[in-house]
Amino acid sequence: MATKEVLKELIEYLFEFENQYEGDNDYSITDFLGFLNANKPHQLHGTRQLAGGEEDWVRENQDQNTEIARMLVFNYRYASMYFKKALKESNINTLDEFSFLIVLMTYPFLTKTELISKLIMEKTSGVEVIKRLLKQDLIREFDNPNDKRSIMVAITDKGREELSGLLPKMGMVGNVVVGNLRPAEASSLSFLLNKLDYHHNDLFMNYRNMSLEELSKKSEAVKKSI
Repeated sequence: MATKEVLKELIEYLFEFENQYEGDNDYSITDFLGFLNANKPHQLHGTRQLAGGEEDWVRENQDQNTEIARMLVFNYRYASMYFKKALKESNINTLDEFSFLIVLMTYPFLTKTELISKLIMEKTSGVEVIKRLLKQDLIREFDNPNDKRSIMVAITDKGREELSGLLPKMGMVGNVVVGNLRPAEASSLSFLLNKLDYHHNDLFMNYRNMSLEELSKKSEAVKKSI
């Protein structure tokens, strides 16, 4: 397609975007790119058929949002399988342990509560991860000089060395996870996943005790306010 035709099509999409956008004129190029990705027809080279031929009403009542949630779960399972392969010969045994260390690598220290919250875990599960890392001398703990009620944790030299040896394999995991996505598609996915993370982190930190019905209403209200 010639440059002139591409620009003409792009302008048409921009006008359509402005007509549909509900946030007045307060939008960014990333908003427009997300709109393009959602509305520009794509031809998938291959998808798998999950549902069988029985009970058509089940398929007919599976909306797009439910499908997205299910695909996120499936892709998490695929990624977990690849991460296990990367950790096979490491002293780091789980993805949670790796995640705790990679976060601590970027801070001089954190309280246990801060670290657990950043990794989106319940306190009991997070404390168990910290115990395993302490036992392997991958992190150290010490009293918080400003608050005697909390304990600080920091990565050790052994933890840094373990991470440094593992990062190349984690790069391979990233390549496998991104799979058949083109660079532009991977960029769009990264933007959308970070946008979702920002939304869900707010729910996790401030509204996690709400019922599912209340969380659904909260999400709908956020959509309308954008």
